[in-house]
Amino acid sequence: MSLPTRSRWISTRIRSVGSFIKSPTSAFGLSSRRPLHLAPPFLLDDYIPRYSLLSSRDAAKKRSLAYSHLRNCNLCPRKCGVNRYETTGMCLIGEKAKVNVIAPHFGEEPCIQGHHGSGAVFMSGCNLRCIFCQNFDISHQRNGMDLTPEELGDWYIKLQEVGNVHNINIVTPEHVVPQVALSILHARNNGLRVPIVYNTSSFDSPGSLQLMDGLVDIYLADFKVWEPATSKRLLKADDYATTAKESIKAMHDQIGDLCFTADGIAKKGLLVRHLVMPGKEAEGAEIMRFLAREVSADCFVNIMEQYRPDAHVGKKKRTRVKDKDVESEEVRYADLNRPVTEHEVSSIRQAAMDAGLWRFNDPPKHDGFAI
Repeated sequence: MSLPTRSRWISTRIRSVGSFIKSPTSAFGLSSRRPLHLAPPFLLDDYIPRYSLLSSRDAAKKRSLAYSHLRNCNLCPRKCGVNRYETTGMCLIGEKAKVNVIAPHFGEEPCIQGHHGSGAVFMSGCNLRCIFCQNFDISHQRNGMDLTPEELGDWYIKLQEVGNVHNINIVTPEHVVPQVALSILHARNNGLRVPIVYNTSSFDSPGSLQLMDGLVDIYLADFKVWEPATSKRLLKADDYATTAKESIKAMHDQIGDLCFTADGIAKKGLLVRHLVMPGKEAEGAEIMRFLAREVSADCFVNIMEQYRPDAHVGKKKRTRVKDKDVESEEVRYADLNRPVTEHEVSSIRQAAMDAGLWRFNDPPKHDGFAI
């Protein structure tokens, strides 16, 4: 093939963002189409975790800053200002992180969990109070074991060496950012080599994200709701969306769009999740438009349909009658007491595509691993 002919061939195969390329005819005589998720600039030859590149001076500064935040805790948007060596704030967690589960996890996106699992560390407690929380027993009831940052970092090494996991996935870290930063620095000095996933509700502050900058490789960020009235009623947080918008933009500024190595495993970048909720498809559409316009049209998005009534949703209301608590026939949050419909999910997906988003966490069209 001559050079001009080859150039024309390449230009017809690599199209604008959001399009697809037609693969060459396979050995079976069948042609296929695949998205450009694994094409440059989203394809990495290799990857070194960001914490490995920190200078000793920068690591020492982060360590000092983490300890100072524990003594005057204003890292999350609640800004409690407590000394966590002496008492607790909104999250009810002190100087030690309370951890519920540490194990290889196979319930994440395929590009996160891979074949060997994601090294999940589920933190107990939370700085939100979502009435529908799908991890209610962990986030609201604060079950688990208290670990120092050093003990936590040692668990990362065990997950890497024994579990052979693809990454360390810290779930709900917003209220224990100082402890998490210290644990990563401890683990890096003891041989940690896999990427760090910061699995967050996006109710983070600029200060917490600044502390995690250089330590986190993948931000796995929820964007739950859009309207202030909804966040106040369902998350018990005034105008969650304002905080989430600023947080997600800051995350993207740090590490950019989601990138993979050739095996289909994500190594760095931002992945945004949106849990579709009953009757909230208009808010979901606004979130998709925000991501496309103010973050990146190449933002990798997971539109999740697994909502189920949980936590406080669907529980019977209680009233006081003659100084006694009596259960009512009515249920709490009745408008959310159902699964989502196919129309609600598809309408948000359509809004995302109309806005220009194109990188979605789609299920595989085969029985194998989704790459």
